[in-house]
Amino acid sequence: MYDERLTVPRSWWLLPLAAGLSLALIMLRFSAVGALIGLVVGIAAGAAALSSYGSARIRVVQGSLVAGQARIPVEALGEAYPLDRAEAVAWRGVKADPRAFMLLRSYVPGALRVEVTDPADPTPYVYLSTRSPEHLAAALEKARRGPAS
Repeated sequence: MYDERLTVPRSWWLLPLAAGLSLALIMLRFSAVGALIGLVVGIAAGAAALSSYGSARIRVVQGSLVAGQARIPVEALGEAYPLDRAEAVAWRGVKADPRAFMLLRSYVPGALRVEVTDPADPTPYVYLSTRSPEHLAAALEKARRGPAS
């Protein structure tokens, strides 16, 4: 089994504070109470958005790869290719196929590209940002072999 959450870097949690301060300065023109409300609303909205963005998960469970909202049976997947930082950038950009499924986070340097072998699926591959591409590839291979392995 494999389970990874693509949480945002700790330093990004300063962004909701900046959003709250910005909204407070805008609302200060109207009243001090408005500025306080703007501060609270800005921080809460920024934190909710950041938490949602950083809640993406990649799992290998019950014979399936679950990446974000996608669920793909491992039988429909082919070879998995761990990508280093340079290859990950290339597969996000110049080598990318617009038909591919991508769960990417720019703050995660590594990635895994997994071929899709299902002939009924037009998706050529799945691109997943991951902090442990080798472990994810091994988990997919283990799931492909079955529970006895």
